[in-house]
Amino acid sequence: MTRDYATQMDAARRGIVTPEIEAVAKKENRDVSFIMDMVAQGKVAIPANKNHKSLEANGVGSMLKTKINVNLGVSRDCKDYDVEMEKVMSAVKLGAESIMDLSSHGNTQPFRQKLCRECPAMVGTVPIYDSVIHYQRDLGTLTARDFVDVVRLHAEDGVDFVTLHCGITRKTIEQIRKGDRKMNIVSRGGSLVFAWMSMTGEENPFYEYYDEILDICREYDVTVSLGDACRPGCLADATDGVQIEELIRLGELTQRAWDKDVQVMVEGPGHVPMDQIAANMKVQQTICKGAPFYVLGPLVTDIAPGYDHITAAIGGAMAAMSGAAFLCYVTPAEHLALPNVDDVREGIIASKIAAHAADIAKGLPGAREQDDRMAEARRKLDWDAQFREALDPDTAKAIRESRAPEEDHSDTCSMCGKFCAVRSMNKALAGEIIDIL
Repeated sequence: MTRDYATQMDAARRGIVTPEIEAVAKKENRDVSFIMDMVAQGKVAIPANKNHKSLEANGVGSMLKTKINVNLGVSRDCKDYDVEMEKVMSAVKLGAESIMDLSSHGNTQPFRQKLCRECPAMVGTVPIYDSVIHYQRDLGTLTARDFVDVVRLHAEDGVDFVTLHCGITRKTIEQIRKGDRKMNIVSRGGSLVFAWMSMTGEENPFYEYYDEILDICREYDVTVSLGDACRPGCLADATDGVQIEELIRLGELTQRAWDKDVQVMVEGPGHVPMDQIAANMKVQQTICKGAPFYVLGPLVTDIAPGYDHITAAIGGAMAAMSGAAFLCYVTPAEHLALPNVDDVREGIIASKIAAHAADIAKGLPGAREQDDRMAEARRKLDWDAQFREALDPDTAKAIRESRAPEEDHSDTCSMCGKFCAVRSMNKALAGEIIDIL
């Protein structure tokens, strides 16, 4: 069936209810008119490439449920696409709404196309990663046209959003060289753009040809995720002038995209002290006019390699409570290695906890219903019901079964046994004898 609208934003502005808008309204317990208005304003994005036929659409916005993105992809040291697909399906099963394919080795297109054929979650990419691989040429030999053509290739393949580091310019080169940042640029895409500009003497192609890229995105209904090339890579660099100046430029680019009915998400900081998180969210919302904010963590301390899924969950909960809409998961392997299947699982669960906690704090419709059902199950000591309501039922059930009480006390666990407060209160209120010994 031929669509009579270009993008979700175009449809919303023209009063057309798309299947994706309907699906998001149902998932979010919101009126269709509310979702349509938010999409029209740019405060909600529904990344939904017209070529991604297997997509189950989700909305991204601060007034909606906080969404989770999972980064995957092969590298030179980890080349098994089957393992990556296993991670994808595990991530979707655990509730991730988005998969970013960050592959940087081999023939990446078949895997990307497979994702867009089979993955129900929205799919994102970073085209500059793929440029060197696609052309099999060193970075400095690529042209601006090469980069733009790869954006079109990804759009044709069906990706729902592309991360483009448009906000870094030649002015940024001097800021970094003359500045006192401890970590300079830690964004992989941002560093590649910086390196290309340094080697060629030319302007950032994603900034210089931004209007042409927007035309491509409009043609395929691809959401632009404005990458934060200058995000802080350590606490010392948080909220500095380089970060804020790029954010101001991203705000300008947001409006230019909206003027062409192209949806936008804005990427945010990576390492931020807890006392600066809320301020970062407020500044972004103001400068970028409420466009959905997509954050990596943020990590609230730099000294926890092996546990950065925890530091990111702390920061992510605070960020989402303060206005972030989209959390990029962080795994225990962050800063250390490519995550394996277990790392992916732990990273997703940590991010889901952060997102859910933030949604409760924001008072979203229905956000606490599952928690209330869990409280009822715990009061009744109904273990099966507790497992059903658990965020990770398999792990909860496995822990209980592996450490069951020595005696057959179905109403207790091995922590308290017959000293269980819930058991004692239930018996006391029922007028029963409370047997301990």
